[in-house]
Amino acid sequence: MPARYEFSAPVWQWQARHDAWFFVSVPEDMSDEIEARSEGLRAGFNSVPVQVTIGRTIWRTSIFPGGDGRYSLPLKKSIRVAEGIERDSVVDVAIELRLAGP
Repeated sequence: MPARYEFSAPVWQWQARHDAWFFVSVPEDMSDEIEARSEGLRAGFNSVPVQVTIGRTIWRTSIFPGGDGRYSLPLKKSIRVAEGIERDSVVDVAIELRLAGP
């Protein structure tokens, strides 16, 4: 049975070089559960492949562990434009883990 998580969280911006990257942080309790479920199945940089739904937009990406113990979900510009998302917007997110394994 696929693991699905739903939450609301604010969008935050990280400045990297000349680029602006936008993210949503997965709540700590959900991040802890995802960490446990994905042990031994993570991809590069300890990322976890997911399918994400925000509004009417559904896409596949990966979430990445942050230094605060929570996973971070990157939001591409095309997603932000399609859903009218700006920095500090609070978004409703559904993520479903896409883990391969036994």
